[in-house]
Order: sequence, then C-alpha cells, then structure tokens
Amino acid sequence: MAIFSYRATTLEGAIVEGVIEAVDEKTAIERLKNTGIIPLKVAAPKESIKRRLTLRSSKGDLLTFTTELSALLSAGLPIDRSLNILSEISESNEIRDIIQSILRSIREGSSFSDAMAKHPKFFPRLYVSMIRAGEAGGVMDVVLDKLNEFLESTKELKEHVFSAMIYPIILSVAGGISIIILLTYVLPKFSTIFDELGGSLPLSTQIILTFSNALKSYWWAVLASIIAGWMLFRNYIKSDTGRYKWDSFKLKLMGDVIRKLETARFCRTLGTLLRSGVPLLQALSNSKDVISNKIIASAIDGVLKGAKEGKGITIPLSNANIFPPLALSMIKVGEETGQLDTMLMKVASTYERSLKVAVKRLMALFEPVLILIMGLIIGFIVISMLMAIFSMTELPF
Repeated sequence: MAIFSYRATTLEGAIVEGVIEAVDEKTAIERLKNTGIIPLKVAAPKESIKRRLTLRSSKGDLLTFTTELSALLSAGLPIDRSLNILSEISESNEIRDIIQSILRSIREGSSFSDAMAKHPKFFPRLYVSMIRAGEAGGVMDVVLDKLNEFLESTKELKEHVFSAMIYPIILSVAGGISIIILLTYVLPKFSTIFDELGGSLPLSTQIILTFSNALKSYWWAVLASIIAGWMLFRNYIKSDTGRYKWDSFKLKLMGDVIRKLETARFCRTLGTLLRSGVPLLQALSNSKDVISNKIIASAIDGVLKGAKEGKGITIPLSNANIFPPLALSMIKVGEETGQLDTMLMKVASTYERSLKVAVKRLMALFEPVLILIMGLIIGFIVISMLMAIFSMTELPF
C-alpha cells in the first residue's frame, strides 16, 4: 500500500492535513470521505533529497522513538494515547507522519506490529519481530526496554568505529589536497623557470612535470574519470557477484576486525530477539539481516537449515567456520545449559570490547602507513625539483 498526503475540510469548515494509506489515489479519496471529511487534494508525496537523507539517518530517530514510547507505556498509558503524544511532540515532520500513519492503522483495527511493518525504511524487520513477540506475550514495555538497550549498544559501537576513522580521513584529505596544490600550482611555476633556463632535466623531474602539466590541462578529464570509475565500482558492488567478491576481499584484508564486528552484531541481535520471546528460527532469519558481509551472511543459511533439522545452532555454526572459537565455545555452553540468550549477550559484549581494541590497533598501524605514503609522494616531488635546480646551476647534489 502507498502513502498519500491529503488536504481536506471538515463539515464545520476546518482545514485538516495528514497522510493516509491506500492502494491508489481513488481508494484514498473514498476512505477520506468515509471518515466524514471532504478531500480537497490527495497526492502521493515525492521522496525528496531531504526525505532520503532523513530516512538514512533514522537510526537516531528510532532510538528516540523507542525511548519515549517505552517511558510512556511504563507510566501506564495506552498505546494509542502514547503514540498521539509522540506525534504532538515530534520535531521531525517525517517521524510525525509515520506515527500518525501507525496510529491511524491501529484505530482501523491493525496490530501495532503490523502497522510498523508498513514502514520498513524506518522499522527494521527485527524491530517489528520483537514488537510482535511483545504483543503476543503482553510484555510490550519489557520488549521496548530491550530494544532500547539494543539500539543504544549498536549506536555506541558504530560511533566508536566512526570516531576511530576520523583522523585517518582528515589525514588523507589534507595529504591529497597538498599533493594536488603542488602538482597544479607550485610545479607549473618551476616548469616555466626550467623552460627559460634550458638544458636537460633529470628523468624523475620530467615525469613529475609531464604529469603536472597533464593534470593542470586535463583536470576535468581526470575528475570525470574518477567519478565514472567510482560509479562503475558502486554499481559493481551492488550486484550479487560484485558484492560477494568485494566482501571476500575485505575479509582477507581485515578478517579479524570484520569477524569480531559481525560476531558482535549477530550475537547481540539473536540474543535480544530470543530474550523478547521470538522463536529461534525466526530470530535466526532476522539476525542474518544485520550481517553486512555476504560471505558470513551466506554461511548463516546453513545454520538456519541445521536449526530446522533439530541440530541446534552450535554444530552448524562450527561447521560454517565463520565465528571465532571462543564465541562458539560460549554459545555451546549457553545452549547446553538452556541459557542461550544470556550467553549470546555475553558473547556480544566480549567481542564489542575486543572489536574496539582491534580497531584501535588497526588505526595505529594504518596512520603511520598513510603518513609514510604521503611523505614518500611529497618527498619524491621535492627531491625531483631539487635535482633539476642543482643540475641547472651545476651545483653538486
């Protein structure tokens, strides 16, 4: 079903605006008339750039929504009144529209989880699954508390990884800009001086000056080539074959970090789902969705198959050979003692801490390598220029 925005008037003459879900525009108009209002304008809203950016950054909004809804339900308020309050206090128009749509669906007879499932861009599958389990067990406030903990830990982990990448990114950008300035602004001035003095130049200087002149004259072609190459690469890794090969390359390059990251993600998600009352097979299927590496995600299919055959998850996970031995041992203990959810959460916490150390160690290695590469490039340019100057002035180098 599509979501349509509308502008209508009541029988008393008041103007109302909002959104409504319907198969098509005609059905939306009929549904509005049945509610006792007169539709003036009904249209499918276009997904603007602002909307796309909002949906991409909706993880923070989802955490806020979960925290506030959990507080309201814990205070004893019914779900419809809680959603109505959240709709009134929401600062984002997009989130307000989503909440109003959910509230409308609930009043029309849908369950809370089914209403959420109509907005997959904002509510992930595992979120909806946990809410559905909470509805079935009558423990919605408890499930929302667990969701809140899950989203907070996920956000903290992502922020740690992102903050570790800030300095290398700044270093790369600053070094790249310095090299571009040298090649396009500084070296052409030396080229003019060398042309006036005449004489032969060292090979390294000739190479640098040729590259500098080409970059200055055909910068647009270089820029277009970079953009085209990046777009081709993006399209390639979006395909199944390209994504599989790219993930395989990343796994070989940063295997330790990626395995710890995916282990923490999978175990925390699966443990949270099981604690919330989601059946094992459904929890495994939803947990697979949070794994970004296709190599590891495809191995979970074998785990899901083994669980369906009654083998549990320890043996299929061991056969898949994707998680570290310590994680497998802890999961085995949890499965044998009937505390699989608790042990999965401990595995997640263990590998989240280990991941932070691994990322810190990787950045400690990456930063000096990056500085060394930038230094070698700039040093090569400077030495090439000095060699040319010394050769022109017949001074010993």
